Amino acid sequence: MTAIGFIGLGNMGGPMAANLVKAGFTVTGFDPVDAARAAAEAADVVLAASPAEAVVAADVVITMLPSGKHVLDVYQGDDGLLAAAPAGAFFVDCSTIAVSDAREAAALVVKAGHRALDAPVSGGVVGAAAGTLTLMVGALPDDLAAVRRILEPMAGRIVHCGEPGAGQAAKICNNLILGISMIGVSEAFVLGEKLGLTHQALYDVTSTASGQCWALTTNCPVPGPVPASPANRDYQPGFAAPLMAKDLGLAIQAAESTGTTSNLGALAAALYREFADGNGARLDFSAIVNEIRDGSAA
Repeated sequence: MTAIGFIGLGNMGGPMAANLVKAGFTVTGFDPVDAARAAAEAADVVLAASPAEAVVAADVVITMLPSGKHVLDVYQGDDGLLAAAPAGAFFVDCSTIAVSDAREAAALVVKAGHRALDAPVSGGVVGAAAGTLTLMVGALPDDLAAVRRILEPMAGRIVHCGEPGAGQAAKICNNLILGISMIGVSEAFVLGEKLGLTHQALYDVTSTASGQCWALTTNCPVPGPVPASPANRDYQPGFAAPLMAKDLGLAIQAAESTGTTSNLGALAAALYREFADGNGARLDFSAIVNEIRDGSAA
């Protein structure tokens, strides 16, 4: 298998497709946005005029799209991906969507005579460009084994989470932890400011103590302690606040459908939804520290 059809060449999909080209695969892609198409073409992705054209000769079809509706819509219909792709193609959806949508998509893929994997990613735009994403894969073991060499150029780590849909389950659970922890880290830094602690002093303690977490040591919400964090770039997004709001919404949807108590998750989802709809629309999710600071008493 060497021919890949890639649908969705945006901030994440574009670099992922570029890494596949660098690894020697033939990648034919589609995106409706001119800037995304231009960047992909510069990376030697062959551009198609439609999603169907991008997959007509593909052994593997990869999608990286905004929502479950986008995935289901592009899969179905006379001009959809399922009808256009060769029989027995592997469909790998790297989007982050609801578990229920992922399972529905997988059922449609199998019914059409293809093979289904969901492989949402973690690592942001930096990880997509570097080829160091974590891929959380829901698939039958043989299907993952068959496409692993195609996933590897995009990934630093590939984790088999279970059958189709399990990758999405792992992704929303991970981001539930991330969203809650970023709010906690941000509150701690604002409290530290009010108590007279410097950012560096608080970081030096918590980064090697029981408060240590990814939101602190990799994506620190204040400038200084972690030079690579978005806080040092005016919060230009590595992982945008609207995407965090979306993922937390999916997590709460899943919690409600399974009867799972998620008090902190529901609060984090509400806070990020408000932030994404307002000041955080174009910012990294760690910029929520500024909302916490602004809302704190003088």
